[in-house]
Amino acid sequence: MAVTCPECDNQLDIDVDEVEEGETITCDECGTELEIVSTEPLQIAPVDAEGYDDEDDDYGRSHDEDEDEE
Repeated sequence: MAVTCPECDNQLDIDVDEVEEGETITCDECGTELEIVSTEPLQIAPVDAEGYDDEDDDYGRSHDEDEDEE
């Protein structure tokens, strides 16, 4: 199935039988790492620089957990 790279508009041909949700692929044109968000329907999204969603700035740890370690 063809999808468009959100960064450079390159058409990517992805075989949905060969990928799983959460897997990352790389755009051949611009080199952007893209995560398979869904396979039905096929959706991709760029992976941010750290590989985490913006909501996970503390790498999934709450501030309460930090206090417990002190």
